Amino acid sequence: MKRKIATACSVLALMLVMSVGAPAEGRHPEIHAAIESLRNAKAHLEAAAHDYQGHRVDAIKAIDEAIHQLDICMKYD
Repeated sequence: MKRKIATACSVLALMLVMSVGAPAEGRHPEIHAAIESLRNAKAHLEAAAHDYQGHRVDAIKAIDEAIHQLDICMKYD
């Protein structure tokens, strides 16, 4: 259950980031912007004062996986 919630949170964060359309240099600017936003979200979670019954850790893991998947996406045109 925790993993599903964390995954859903990371997908929603990614959707939000991609809808904003923050500019980035080079190829795949949307993916670069999404990765930057996910890293920012991860930093906020890591600095959070509460564990939220393990959900914070699961969300951080989901963010790491989302970043990994986006790194893979950047290899394709």
